[in-house]
Amino acid sequence: MSEIKYEILKTIGILSKSASGWSKELNLISWNDREPKYDLRDWSADHSKMGKGVTLSAEELSALRELLNKNNL
Repeated sequence: MSEIKYEILKTIGILSKSASGWSKELNLISWNDREPKYDLRDWSADHSKMGKGVTLSAEELSALRELLNKNNL
């Protein structure tokens, strides 16, 4: 399996932290030298390991925000 290349360009925010040091973060990330996307997933403290997550374009993130606002979340 080939290695996944990523660069965290901007940390938008940390949603939560666990006792183990992992944190759930929203970041702007370039995956494999592609156009940056918004990414929500768990990260180890040094960002060397990651959990499963979801990656969204700016349009998808905006649509998610609208859905949450409509539902008063």
